[in-house]
Amino acid sequence: MWVVKLGGSLSTDPALPQWLDLLAQLGGGRVTIVGGGGRLADEVRRAQSLWQFDDLAGHNMAVLAMAQTGYQFQAMNPRLQLAVRKADIANVLHKGRAAIWLPFELQRDAPDTRTNWGASSDTIALDLARELNAERLVVVKSCEIDASQSLSELGATGVLDENFEDRAQGAAFPIEIMDRSELPRMRALLLGEPRYLS
Repeated sequence: MWVVKLGGSLSTDPALPQWLDLLAQLGGGRVTIVGGGGRLADEVRRAQSLWQFDDLAGHNMAVLAMAQTGYQFQAMNPRLQLAVRKADIANVLHKGRAAIWLPFELQRDAPDTRTNWGASSDTIALDLARELNAERLVVVKSCEIDASQSLSELGATGVLDENFEDRAQGAAFPIEIMDRSELPRMRALLLGEPRYLS
């Protein structure tokens, strides 16, 4: 099983339908999609900056932003199936469909180590991949990715969470970071072309 994180900034990108179609077509039975919060999460950040409410509220609002992105993805490609709980993902995959996880269960009544902006949807996707014993994590960004940069460098430039590299230490699966233009590479990975598999 693979976890594929589609950045929320892709929600208005012309390439999005092609990504969703590819994942629905070749990811059935093995891909779980995690949508980022994108502009909706940016609005949460702006509101928090203006009104100075706490990170717990900001976290819960950002989780809802991710869920809204998931609903959008499924509305755009109904072959993808929603999974409201982690426990539902296996059933969706067993039916031969690709799943879109709606992370409602990450909402919290009290602060913890994840209820802050240091743990964005990238980290949430990484956590999910660990919990589900994924074979691979793919993080798709709307910005250009320099393939020579390490996870640490991508974190320092704001492409990933600044702590993503630390959290990725010891992951039992490869982590691919790619940009929206790399649809052919994603297709090749899903088809198991040897030169792309690590």
